Amino acid sequence: MMKDKKGFTLIELLVVIAVIGLLTALSVVNFNAARERARDVQRKSDLNNIKKGLRMYYNDYGEYPADSGGDIVACGSGDTPTTCSWSGAWTRGNMTYMKILPQDPMPDENYIYAQAASGQDFCLSATLENQSDADIGSSQTRCSACSVGDNDYAVCAD
Repeated sequence: MMKDKKGFTLIELLVVIAVIGLLTALSVVNFNAARERARDVQRKSDLNNIKKGLRMYYNDYGEYPADSGGDIVACGSGDTPTTCSWSGAWTRGNMTYMKILPQDPMPDENYIYAQAASGQDFCLSATLENQSDADIGSSQTRCSACSVGDNDYAVCAD
């Protein structure tokens, strides 16, 4: 008499575990890529919002703010502006240009601001994580006067 054995063999269990491991690894890679793209979208949005603040500043003072080490020099209450801090308020005198001057989503990265020598243009840039983003090339073409890296998304005055 043969007993009817129920259950899985060791080989079947190992195959199932290997397939589950492979699917998990693929989903983690795709999840990380999605997070990188989301941070890039945030960077582009932040730069365009800062551009609007810079345009309001230009309307008030007739030139774009000075730069210092990649930072915007347009804060303070006196006649001489001070350096604005990323993730702080951008206020000059009694005018608030941005309640919070956005900071790059990655803690070790910063947005880079540079005023053109004439004060009539600026360059604002951020390094995107997705190096194949089509917006990188078009932004660099639009802002051809900006000196940025190969993977940098640039925003300039219109």
